[in-house]
Amino acid sequence: MAEIVWKPQERQAVFMARPEYEALYGGAAGGGKSDALVIEALRQVHIPWYKALILRKTFPQLRELIDKTLNYYPRAYPKARYNGSNHTWRFPSGAQIVFGSMNRPQDKIQYQGQAYDFIAFDELTHFTQEEYEYLKSRNRPNGAGTRVYMRSTANPGNIGHGWVKERFITAAPPMQPITEEAVWYTPDGKKHTGQQQRIFVPSSVFDNKILMENDPLYVQRLASMPEAERNALLYGNWDSFEGQVFTEWKNDREHYLDRKNTHVIEPFRIPEDWVIWCGLDWGYSRPFSVGWYAVDRNRRMYHIREFYGCNGTPNRGVMWEPTKVAQEIRRIEADDPNLRGRDIHRVGDPAIWQSDGTESVGALMERERVYFEKGDHARINGKMQIHHRLAFDGDGVPMLYVFDTCKNFIRTVPSLVYDQTDVEDIDTDGEDHIYDQLRYVCMRNPIGPRDMGHIVERPYSPLDTEDEYRPSRYAFYQTY
Repeated sequence: MAEIVWKPQERQAVFMARPEYEALYGGAAGGGKSDALVIEALRQVHIPWYKALILRKTFPQLRELIDKTLNYYPRAYPKARYNGSNHTWRFPSGAQIVFGSMNRPQDKIQYQGQAYDFIAFDELTHFTQEEYEYLKSRNRPNGAGTRVYMRSTANPGNIGHGWVKERFITAAPPMQPITEEAVWYTPDGKKHTGQQQRIFVPSSVFDNKILMENDPLYVQRLASMPEAERNALLYGNWDSFEGQVFTEWKNDREHYLDRKNTHVIEPFRIPEDWVIWCGLDWGYSRPFSVGWYAVDRNRRMYHIREFYGCNGTPNRGVMWEPTKVAQEIRRIEADDPNLRGRDIHRVGDPAIWQSDGTESVGALMERERVYFEKGDHARINGKMQIHHRLAFDGDGVPMLYVFDTCKNFIRTVPSLVYDQTDVEDIDTDGEDHIYDQLRYVCMRNPIGPRDMGHIVERPYSPLDTEDEYRPSRYAFYQTY
C-alpha cells in the first residue's frame, strides 16, 4: 500500500475543492493555510508544461514553505529535484514549481514576460493590490490542458489589509462566491463580456485538529495576546489587527441611530448654525481626497461628504487636472443640501502651493474660485488629534462621526498601519489620502484628550457669537 504523504483536513479540503478563479483561505492563525497552499501547487505537476509560482513578500519568509516542500514533495515524487540557486522544484514530467518574492515594488519586473498556470500568495495582506494585479497578468497557460487559477492565504493586518478585506471579506459573506464582470473590445470593434468569480474560505485554529492535538496550549497562547492580535489571530476579526493605527475605530450598524459606541452613523440634515470645513489632500497618479465636515457647538466633528479621486482600484488616482477637481468641488457644494449656500472653510495640503517654476495646483484651483488655506502638516500632532476625536467617553460618545455614505473613509482610515521604521507614524505606502485631509481639518479644530468619565458638554446658547464658538488653538483647556 502506498504511503499517504499528506491528507487534507476538513476545512483544507473545502478550500482545495473550490472552482472559483480566485480563492482566499484563512483569516486566523493556525488553520493549516501554508500546507494547503504548497500541496495545491502539486495538482498539475503531471503535465510537462505546467508551471506554478508561490510567493511571499520577502525571500527569508519563504523558508518555512520551502521546508514544507522538502518534507512533502520528495516523498510524493521521489524523482523530483529542488534547485536551491533558482528556488525551483522540477518534477519528472518537466513541470516546475517556483518560489519567488517581491520585497520592493520594482521587484515585480522580474516576472515580466513569464507565464504561470498557478499563482499562490502566502500572507496576501503583506502585498499591495498593485503587486497582486500585476502577477494576475502573469497567470496564463503554458500549454493546452492546464487549469489557470490563483490561490492565497492571509491573516488580518499589514499593509494590504484594506484592499484584501474589501476584495474578499466585505464583498460577500464567507463561502459565498463573488462575481466580477469584465468588458473588452476586439480589434474588429466587437464588444465582449465575461464573468470571473472569487471566494473567501474562512479557517481558524479550531479547524486544525492535528495542531490542536499536537499543541493543546496553542489556543491558550493566542488567547493571552493583546486584544487586537487576539481578535485577529484567534477569531479572524478583520476590524482589529496587529499594527492597526486607530484601534479605537468601531463600526456598529446596530447603533447608527443612537450613535453610541460607533463612529459610523446615518446621515442627517446639518443645522444651519454648525460650521462647515473642507479638507483637501492632492493626488494625481494617486487619489486626491476632498472631505467635508460639520462641527457642532461642542466641537464634535461629522464627516458628511467625500469626493475621492480613485479609479476603482485602491490607491490609484483618476489623473484629473486641478481645474477639473475644483469645478467638481463647486458643483458638489452647490448641489448637496448640507453644503448649499453655506460658508465653507477650506484647508489643504501645503504642497499644492509649490510652483517649481510652473503654476501651482492651488493657483489653478483659485482660477476656478475654489480657495484653500495652507494646512498644518504636523504629522504626529495631527495623528494625536484624530486619536483624541476617535476616543469614546464614558457614555460611548466620540468626538468624530462619519456618515455611512462616506464609503472610502470607512474603507481606508481604519485599515492604516504603523510604519515599521518610524513607529510613531503611519505607513505612507498605505492608502492615507483621506487620513491626510482629516489631519488638516483636525489641526484647525484641536481638542484635548477625552475624559473617559461622563462628559458634561457646554450647552448651546443663542448668545454665543461665531467668534466665541470658533475656539483658539488652546481653547480646549478651558473648563465650561
